[in-house]
Amino acid sequence: MNIEGRNITLNGEIYAPGDKSISHRAIMLGSISEGITTIDNFLFSDDCMHTINIFKEMGVEIQVNNKQIQINGVGLYGLKKPDKKLYVGNSGTTIRIASGILAGQNFSSTIEGDSSIKKRPMERIIKPLSMMGANIASKNGNPPLTINPSKSLHSIEYFQKIASAQVKSSIMFLALYTKGETKIVQPSQSRNHTERMMKYFGIDIKEEKNTIIINSDTKAKGKDVFIPGDISSISFFLVGALILKNSHIIIRNVGYNETRIGIIDILIKMGANIKIFNKSKKNNEEIVDIEVRASKLNGVEIKGDIIPKLIDEIPIIAVACACAKGKSLIKDASELKVKESNRISAMVNNLSNMGVNIVETSDGMIIEGRDRLMANKIKSYDDHRITMSMIIAALKAKGMTNIDEISSIGTSYPDFLNTLNKLINYK
Repeated sequence: MNIEGRNITLNGEIYAPGDKSISHRAIMLGSISEGITTIDNFLFSDDCMHTINIFKEMGVEIQVNNKQIQINGVGLYGLKKPDKKLYVGNSGTTIRIASGILAGQNFSSTIEGDSSIKKRPMERIIKPLSMMGANIASKNGNPPLTINPSKSLHSIEYFQKIASAQVKSSIMFLALYTKGETKIVQPSQSRNHTERMMKYFGIDIKEEKNTIIINSDTKAKGKDVFIPGDISSISFFLVGALILKNSHIIIRNVGYNETRIGIIDILIKMGANIKIFNKSKKNNEEIVDIEVRASKLNGVEIKGDIIPKLIDEIPIIAVACACAKGKSLIKDASELKVKESNRISAMVNNLSNMGVNIVETSDGMIIEGRDRLMANKIKSYDDHRITMSMIIAALKAKGMTNIDEISSIGTSYPDFLNTLNKLINYK
């Protein structure tokens, strides 16, 4: 894909696509609930469709009518043995969280994904699930995972070394198949969509500071779910509007969960002109509209407890830092090395090729901002967030930027380019 950066502004009003994290969880929880669950504003991305497909393969009736999804829940023990291996494509969320459900079943299953998934570390879920009695075999800690029935599932108290919503969620789902209370102690709070949705579906969950307590004596009941807009997906437009002169956009229906808004806090700290308004709440999730105007950004230091609240947004934050005045430091982000790509190396390589003085560190990067980026050949690394971040960077670059491959966008935001084109104006 070729992109020419020439006097571009972003102007207009858009609606945020459904949140990917919440869409996954709604399918999973709806499938093992009792009764009917309906889902509106679902994200029909490649990743989320893989989640639908694996539960269909386990006998769950899932229908799509006029963009609304209806799930006839089968309860905790109503899933059926699939006829083939469960395939998650590129979705790390699906394989990690669904493994917690599979470990509670009375049948054997194998769950796998594409070449990228086969390189992802799964020990982070295998260890706690095994501590709960799960029977999981892997290939040196990587997928595919073969999960066999266990007769000795039990509750545990688990201390997470690294805050991870996916690991936490896999434990929480397996906890539904044990007796008593399971406790998860986090080093810092990660995104809490699973906790909020389980509560909404009627499961007994308590939260005490960074500790989550799941009582397995309650059962999930089907619900009507509205998926808020995905703040991770609209983060690209937030940064684009900030770094492109004379831009002004409004984004409607954005999920504003306190564990996901780290990017807003950081951008405002950098000097961003961002307004939050029209606050509301649906199925335990906050929703807002966001107004953004082009701003002069300053360098920033990003580290510590805020990292789990913006881990997926760091690639596009790096673009903002590259266009800011002064030096920025991103640290405590080693989790980025085991995403769809090594996102630290990917962003350092790409932004360096665009003329940015950027240095990779063991757990992040140091970025010296500049007024204008330089066009060059860019690698997507088959990573949707790297691809979309670099498309925004290319709009700020002088000359013609070539991005080698863009199909990975379909993983999380199939309509990204169409939405971007609606906002683009040439001076």
